[in-house]
Amino acid sequence: MTSKTLVWLQSGGCGGCTLSALCAESPDFFTALADSGIRLAYHPSLTEASGDEVAPLLAGLAADGIDILCLEGSVMLGADGRFHISGSEHQPYYQQIAALAARARYVVAVGTCAAYGGITAAGDNLTGATGLAWQGNQPGGLLGSGFAGSSGLPVVNISGCPTHPGWVLETLALLAADALAASDLDPLGRPRFYADKLVHHGCDKNEFYEFKASAEAPGQQGCLMEFVGCKGTQAHADCNIRPWNGEGSCLTGGYPCINCTAPDFADPGHAFFDTPKIAGFPVGLPTDMPKAWFVALSTLSKSATPTRVKVNATQDRITMPPSLPKKNTP
Repeated sequence: MTSKTLVWLQSGGCGGCTLSALCAESPDFFTALADSGIRLAYHPSLTEASGDEVAPLLAGLAADGIDILCLEGSVMLGADGRFHISGSEHQPYYQQIAALAARARYVVAVGTCAAYGGITAAGDNLTGATGLAWQGNQPGGLLGSGFAGSSGLPVVNISGCPTHPGWVLETLALLAADALAASDLDPLGRPRFYADKLVHHGCDKNEFYEFKASAEAPGQQGCLMEFVGCKGTQAHADCNIRPWNGEGSCLTGGYPCINCTAPDFADPGHAFFDTPKIAGFPVGLPTDMPKAWFVALSTLSKSATPTRVKVNATQDRITMPPSLPKKNTP
């Protein structure tokens, strides 16, 4: 089997998506690539070549044609690209990204920064950070909304901050097998195998959510939606179905979901630990539920909350266990 060439670039980001990918287990990152028939031809943190050796390496790969091009981190367009200059060619790095994308069969944005701009595009965005084919929630970015790799597939946005190792490795495996079609991407270009789920699905706080028994601070057992800013009922990802490193998720650790797979998550208009409300009810309701229904169900649920659930909601551990079933009397 001929191996597929993977070139991985890094631009305006923290490198967190690479660190996350390297934490993949069963199989590990490199084994997963090998099992999918993928050869990692270049990665700035993992490839031995550096400095002046990089330019001829990338030029040779581009000449042969790149099967999969991944970008991690946003594209920096501000100040004519001078926020990120290629160390080997001394030119704005976005030019090199665009040139390599034009020679790639598939182009992948790894992480929300590469997909939509992410954290690096938040606020006033003085660096002109943008995604590969999106600027926030609007098509555009560096390559433009009409861009497609030579396969005909548009940019694949594996958004997340950071991305789950499974999202990256499963996407790369599908691309290597030519088994990912445009219909397998959601309207924001995200692979549907994880983006058609909600973080709310499989959350270990769902009993607290059902009874509207809320935590009042991070780290407590209760639902984090009412007071601590959780957006798990709106966030498209399978974080609680596919545990991170086999262990858990942000919510399992007592931290609210901040909807990091969404284009505008970095600029929510409020602190991540705040839940904006109108008339006492959260503004960010579950995406598929009419407000009137939520209000009615919330009122009913709170009136029926078991003492055990109410007590445990504001604790950092279970302090009142479930009672034993009562024996049937003859």
